[in-house]
Amino acid sequence: MSNFWMVRAGEGGHLAPEFKEKSLVAIGWPEAGDLTAIKTIEAMRERVAAAYPDRKPGAVINAAGVLHKFRNSIKTGDWILSYDPERRTYLLGKASGDYTYNPALFEEYPSIRKVDWLSEISRDDLSTTVKNTLGSTLTLFEPGDLVLKELRDQTNGSTPPVVEPQPEDVQEEESEIIFRDTLSRAHEFVKDRILSISFDEMEVLTAALLRAMGYKTRVTPKGPDQGRDVIASPDGLGFQAPRIIVEVKHRPKESMGAEKIRGFIGGLRAGDRGLYVSTGGFTKEARYEAGRANVPVTLVDSDYLANLVVEHYDSFDSEGRSLIPLKKVYWPIP
Repeated sequence: MSNFWMVRAGEGGHLAPEFKEKSLVAIGWPEAGDLTAIKTIEAMRERVAAAYPDRKPGAVINAAGVLHKFRNSIKTGDWILSYDPERRTYLLGKASGDYTYNPALFEEYPSIRKVDWLSEISRDDLSTTVKNTLGSTLTLFEPGDLVLKELRDQTNGSTPPVVEPQPEDVQEEESEIIFRDTLSRAHEFVKDRILSISFDEMEVLTAALLRAMGYKTRVTPKGPDQGRDVIASPDGLGFQAPRIIVEVKHRPKESMGAEKIRGFIGGLRAGDRGLYVSTGGFTKEARYEAGRANVPVTLVDSDYLANLVVEHYDSFDSEGRSLIPLKKVYWPIP
């Protein structure tokens, strides 16, 4: 059974014309050298780590995964797709040879596989779902059988059939579904990053969030803090209302119970506002205790924290941004 692979044509797709002319695809990481003798993912990780000692472990794992698939998973006869963004055209063909190493051909993209290109498909002729699937920026990935079917249906040899455009409302609905899915994935990625930081950094992040919301903050020194990890107020001294007392519990696998919330509320004075951050969430009873407290208390779990970070990120200072580096993504309005 043939597999189906999408291979990016270099940064910005600039190699697409040469891919077509030379009947091949190629990928980078040139410092890793000739991969012909490397057969396992473990050996590939060792090679990449040695070639790029300054790369973070996650980047090494990702690069090794791509190189391993290109070297060992792609087989002769597999379907190959690449994209020329200038012409808005996809090249569809079949792998026609084993892995080769040729830095003389593409210095920065020396790992090569020969491809017999069979057809070209205009991006404008594809459905919204397929266009978004193929919009991934990964160097190498498997788009799936449904994408391949649509591409092959479009070609019918070398001449794509006339495609009736989808109704505008159907296209908008597809786009909205993909947009919501993208937002959901982005939210989980942001939450993953938040949960990966240390307890001390979580206190600093909470303080940075409050500063982004317009308050001045102070992280309390280590030691018995009586449920006061961060103190925030408009003036930074606590003389101006509101005076916000923050307790931070960075225990992703432990939900805070009612007893913890009662203890926290008991330490608040008249005029205080309570903020309890628990990355492990809260029990139903804990939320009940917060709701019936005599002073305003807000409970923030990891989902709520991720939403607040994204909502106020434009106002984050350098300290907050260094803990959770994010980039903005723009999405076209239907």
